Amino acid sequence: MMLKSTMWLVSIFYIALPSLACAQVSFEDYIKQLKIEAVQQGFASEFIDLQFSDVQFHQKAVVADKNQPESKITLDKYLATRVPDWKVKQALELAEQHKVVLAQVERQYGVQARFIVALWANESNFGRYMGKYPVISSLATMAYEGRREDFFKKQLFAALTIVEQGHISHDDFLGSWAGAMGQSQFMPTTFLAYAVDFDGDGKKDIWANTADVFASIANFLKSEGWDDTLTWGRQVSLPKEFDMTLIGLSKQDRKTMLSWQELGVRRYDGEDLPALDLMSSLIAPDGPNGRIYLVYENFNTLMKWNRSSYFGAAIGYLSDRIKKGS
Repeated sequence: MMLKSTMWLVSIFYIALPSLACAQVSFEDYIKQLKIEAVQQGFASEFIDLQFSDVQFHQKAVVADKNQPESKITLDKYLATRVPDWKVKQALELAEQHKVVLAQVERQYGVQARFIVALWANESNFGRYMGKYPVISSLATMAYEGRREDFFKKQLFAALTIVEQGHISHDDFLGSWAGAMGQSQFMPTTFLAYAVDFDGDGKKDIWANTADVFASIANFLKSEGWDDTLTWGRQVSLPKEFDMTLIGLSKQDRKTMLSWQELGVRRYDGEDLPALDLMSSLIAPDGPNGRIYLVYENFNTLMKWNRSSYFGAAIGYLSDRIKKGS
């Protein structure tokens, strides 16, 4: 993600709305009101004073939010950018390096290690790019002049809870311009819902503790319906004159593999589909002339992480290459 994918995720959810906050009050006065609200929510005034002691308005965050890419790229180009050979090579090396803890996480949560590594790779390039913005300042900035004031205020109060609980220090609390944090690039509310203290040290450290990172990713997926007896999907080919109205991720669009076989859907190499009574859906991220995938329920879980079929396909593709070993 990998920061760019999380930033894009935040932006696509929230339609640009005029900011009432910045039109009515100065940033300094807005911060004073935020501090009052935080105390009203139960935070100690001394704690709030400390957390806001160095808060700043980050114009770069506002610019980044307003300058989200508008051009449409193809899935092929997206995959080439997100899953280059060097990233596959590093994913394999790091999966081997962390195989013991990954195996432990896989057993406990029922999520294949290759998907954990694929998300880790895409979200932060294996923890190398987590963002350098102070999270409190970023979220205060986005609440003041962002696309959705209520959303970012909720994230801000969740971020304060994270610090209050002792998972990260004030000085080390850094993330993306949109407030996404750590090697998994969780938003603060996502952290509170899914982050895990896997090694039992009393902290849910998704910034520096890879065990906690892996377990937190796995906990999200498992909590959102992941099934480790299945993979994510497969690229397929369609017969000529195929009814493209059958493509979609809604429940009414799902059919068994046997039904898709009867409709002429085949593996990408032309071979028959597995003879399974397994519900699946067809997706065409680039329309009928682009790649076509037959996806399973785990793909829907990936879409809960990031509502982009491109993102889901990239995670699946990288996980497949990790499984293949090249």
